[in-house]
Amino acid sequence: MRVRVLGSAAGGGLPQWNCRCETCEAARAGVRARPRTQSSLAIRGDEGPWLLVNASPDARQQLETLAPERVDGVRAPPIACVLLTDAEIDHTAGLLLMRESAEPIRVFGDAGVERALSDTLLRMLERFCGVDWQTLEPERPRPIEGLTVEAFRMGDASGLVFRDRVTDRVATYAPAVGNLDDGVLSRFAASDLVLVDGTFWRDDELAALGISNRRARDMGHVQLSGPGGTLAALARLERPRKVLVHVNNTNPILLEDSPERAEVLRAGVEVAYDGLEVAL
Repeated sequence: MRVRVLGSAAGGGLPQWNCRCETCEAARAGVRARPRTQSSLAIRGDEGPWLLVNASPDARQQLETLAPERVDGVRAPPIACVLLTDAEIDHTAGLLLMRESAEPIRVFGDAGVERALSDTLLRMLERFCGVDWQTLEPERPRPIEGLTVEAFRMGDASGLVFRDRVTDRVATYAPAVGNLDDGVLSRFAASDLVLVDGTFWRDDELAALGISNRRARDMGHVQLSGPGGTLAALARLERPRKVLVHVNNTNPILLEDSPERAEVLRAGVEVAYDGLEVAL
């Protein structure tokens, strides 16, 4: 199995177009923080093509980094299908950039995501290539292109477990963790690789910067820091390689020389970057 992080930032990317916070300014200057595109993942089994997990607004340049499995004629799509963890614009807007497809785009997601998109994005695509929607039912594994994929609920979004049907290696992708109950943690513990929501360092991160009164938990994210945070939970896991994804532009872990980044590394956890690839 090969897993490639196409985009490692949360919505808006890094730097965000209208933000002058410390991390955005560092990324603009090219020191202390590297620029990042919006959250997306590519994954393929030991046998099979690339699958795209979440279609970000940066999908065009992200898909350019993937080579098609084969080239027959002029059009050669680099992915076989798209899987969605939720209906957020940051994870779905990129579907519109695929409207030139010669065939209906095959999209997998739960029924709630389909309902949320049916009157907007899916309807727009029907005027172009169309969509072949495939419903992923939670906790019902489904074979897809060399992998077995199982969705599971984590608050308002889904996580996805990928098992390679040849090697039996397991990767779990959870870019929006709304809760860290025993069921979620047991899935992480049984994986070889976990790519986990690293959106906010603090619950009041946006308020502390004067950006918004909304807390991390109000937006469906468990904070990284503190006794009940994601970082402490990940530090207790022994088996998987642990990588933070979907990192917000305000999160100080993006600064490579920050004490928060050092704390992440001491916990045995990595911070994803665009282009990070893991072979399992």
